[in-house]
Amino acid sequence: MEIGLSLGSNLGDRLNNLKQARDKISTIQDVDVIDSSPVYETEPVDVLPGYAGLPFLNAVLIINSDLDADDLLNKLLSIEKTMGRELTSGRNSPRPIDIDIIFAGDRVIKRENGGIPHPRWSQRRFVVQPLADIRPDLHIPGETRTVAEVLLTLPLTPKVVLFLQRW
Repeated sequence: MEIGLSLGSNLGDRLNNLKQARDKISTIQDVDVIDSSPVYETEPVDVLPGYAGLPFLNAVLIINSDLDADDLLNKLLSIEKTMGRELTSGRNSPRPIDIDIIFAGDRVIKRENGGIPHPRWSQRRFVVQPLADIRPDLHIPGETRTVAEVLLTLPLTPKVVLFLQRW
């Protein structure tokens, strides 16, 4: 099954953090990284004023896996933890790496603290832009529009600026 992952970093060597996360994801048993978007630099969204000056680098990875969603999520959380993410530091706080599951094939999983597809994917240009670069015609469950069509409806701010085409 094709699964989309959103990666973000706004602490330390941001590009290296994305590369390390991609490398670690590629070592998960039964996971194949099959595509990656360009990297974008983005303004932080929904952060405390003290963190507004810490821009993110964001990218999307497409993986192929039949892992159970909870198993995959636990492996991704473990990668975040080994890379220095502190989950106790508050929502939307600065982090060396953030990995979210955007979609997992045609699966729909509802959870109190999120779910699949990610409940806010279509509202975030920093997710939709890189996803549109590699899967513009994709229909994510619960959304009638393609990813490219969703992108056309999003405001231009907060800014999402191409940082690096290939990484």
